[in-house]
Amino acid sequence: MTAITRRALLAAAASPPEIRGEVFLRSPRKGAAVMAYAYYTSAKGGGMMSIEQRWSRSDTIDVAYVRRSNDYGQTWSAPVEEPTGERRENGMWRKHPRGGWVDPSTGRFIELWMEGVLPTDDPLEGLRQWKLFYRVNGQTRQVIHEGGDASHWLPGIETGKNSAMLGDQTCQPLSYKGEILLPLSVSPRAADGSLYNPGGGYTYHDAAVLHGKWRGDELRWKLGGMVKGDPQRTTRGLPEPTLARLSRGRILMVMRGSNDRKPELPSYRWVSTSGDGGWTWTQPEPWTYSDGEKILSPSSCSQLLTHSNGRIYWLGNLARENPKGNRPRYPFHIGEVDGETGRLRRASVRVIDDLRPGENPQLTLSNFYAREDRQTREVCLHMTRLFALPDGWEGDAMLYRIAV
Repeated sequence: MTAITRRALLAAAASPPEIRGEVFLRSPRKGAAVMAYAYYTSAKGGGMMSIEQRWSRSDTIDVAYVRRSNDYGQTWSAPVEEPTGERRENGMWRKHPRGGWVDPSTGRFIELWMEGVLPTDDPLEGLRQWKLFYRVNGQTRQVIHEGGDASHWLPGIETGKNSAMLGDQTCQPLSYKGEILLPLSVSPRAADGSLYNPGGGYTYHDAAVLHGKWRGDELRWKLGGMVKGDPQRTTRGLPEPTLARLSRGRILMVMRGSNDRKPELPSYRWVSTSGDGGWTWTQPEPWTYSDGEKILSPSSCSQLLTHSNGRIYWLGNLARENPKGNRPRYPFHIGEVDGETGRLRRASVRVIDDLRPGENPQLTLSNFYAREDRQTREVCLHMTRLFALPDGWEGDAMLYRIAV
């Protein structure tokens, strides 16, 4: 076993003592950023899997490595390469690991990823090519809605014309009354068959939830209703949904919005709720603090994390003033969600990390994954301090420990 030691403490001086940051994996060289995450692989104990991803351009993973631990991440096995790209006759096959999740009702560990063949290796071609796969007990299967097939794997999806995807590591499944709810970003099609983009932004997505039920080690899937944004208010729709259970059996969905190409619009987080187990959803509205003020946020992923203390925590970027599209993706925050109203409690919000004096303002604090540490009960945040610079990406994978 080789240890990934907890070294080089890099917590910002302004951070309170209950938030600690350390290097989880260093970048191997200039021009390559590392993103690395760790997941528990069983319902109890210290078994874990870590996935390291190396990036040199947007939305493309150059290569991935898998490590395993039996002692809660104190030590890790030697890395095993997992290919994420391969030249094929009809284009470049690309794979995007989306980590793993333990179903609390069965104890099964589910690995999730997207893959597809991109004709010219343009990441945007994934909007037409991505398919979703999962692995349980060594058996790999494609996610297919009941009655569909490998190309028409969801209602309204036809490979080569449009697709759906797990937007980021934060789009984690949710266990609900024996079902697995999987939040998706769906690329809709226009009447002429082209990709629908009424907002004029970089991309456009609706949000939806897939419902999975076990049959042995296989999951049978059905798609719930779409959550559609107003393109006059969020130019890229409502991608990268994240889920949590509220009181009285309701489900909260928080989504990414955007004012891309229309910076005069306010850039909000968006929220919808379901009272029937995630089959239908309320009309999405801007998310607010408990006092009703709308939350300004750049277009970036976020995560709802339900802790063993019974509280719901939200992690993501909040803005000091109206953002422009994706930026700035700092500072990065954690705050508590009111379990009754689904609103963010302003007094609970804390800054985890921010741009530091002398740093390049291209800093991105996003593309993360959060989990609860089973030993300390801290929130463990895996996030790279990423600098997507013109002459090459840079950034070490960090692990932040947050007392709650």
